[in-house]
Amino acid sequence: MELRRSGAVLAAVAALGAGLAPQARAQGADDAAIELVDPDVLRVCADPRDLPFSNQAGEGFENKIAELLARKLGKGIAYAYYPNSTGFVRNTLNAHRCDVVMGMPQGDDIVQVTNPYYRASYVLVVKKGGELDGVETLADPRLKGKRIGLVAGTPPATIIAQNGLLPYVKSYPLVVDTRADAPPHDMMEDLEKGDIDVAVLWGPIAGNFAKDAKTPVKIAPLLHEKTGPRMVYRMGMGVRHSDQEWKRELNKFIAENQVEIDAILASYGVPLLDDDDKPKEARKAP
Repeated sequence: MELRRSGAVLAAVAALGAGLAPQARAQGADDAAIELVDPDVLRVCADPRDLPFSNQAGEGFENKIAELLARKLGKGIAYAYYPNSTGFVRNTLNAHRCDVVMGMPQGDDIVQVTNPYYRASYVLVVKKGGELDGVETLADPRLKGKRIGLVAGTPPATIIAQNGLLPYVKSYPLVVDTRADAPPHDMMEDLEKGDIDVAVLWGPIAGNFAKDAKTPVKIAPLLHEKTGPRMVYRMGMGVRHSDQEWKRELNKFIAENQVEIDAILASYGVPLLDDDDKPKEARKAP
């Protein structure tokens, strides 16, 4: 199973966590308004090999949410596929090959982001029943001397450094071509094999792995950090900065279909949070 957001979204989240402006709006975001490439077809920008988010077979949760959106709008659906790495937005959304990126963190300036449709955090993943079961913060002294898997450059890296844990880190690359590499997948395999003791990973990725893990694992959202960048992010849909009416239409879809969206996310093991950083239970759609 391949994973994502070692590219565009994890990079955007990493930049936000470091207080940087991710690529800003230099990639043609101020072009003259072109609201939709095709008014009869929902055209989605996506990575072709980036589960649990998306793939070319339509098996990711962003594929399923896009299908729900297309049905509600009475449109067909088509994809502009491009690896989730440097140049993703430039070569898809801002090239007018598609009209929406399904998952972008609020605060990312490279696109205009809708209202959020889910809220999640970075998490710790450990083997259930092991000696690290119950660890909920990177300040826990039980992590000293333990082998820690970390995607380089993501927000938890700062907190890991502040707690003197860098000597124990096994680093995995952030920006890769997902057609060839899947660092979060490698990290979770290493946890299962015992090559690392704990994985520090973006929650939607970790949750999907935990759902199907051969060795039971425990996920602890990183909600108790006292210093460093934020660990919790609101995720919306990305559109061009010029597409105001389209953004309003997507906001309406999110508001009216949140229960169904939550059910899709929950089915993929995404550990959802409410606005109080409490676990959010998915309700059944009426």
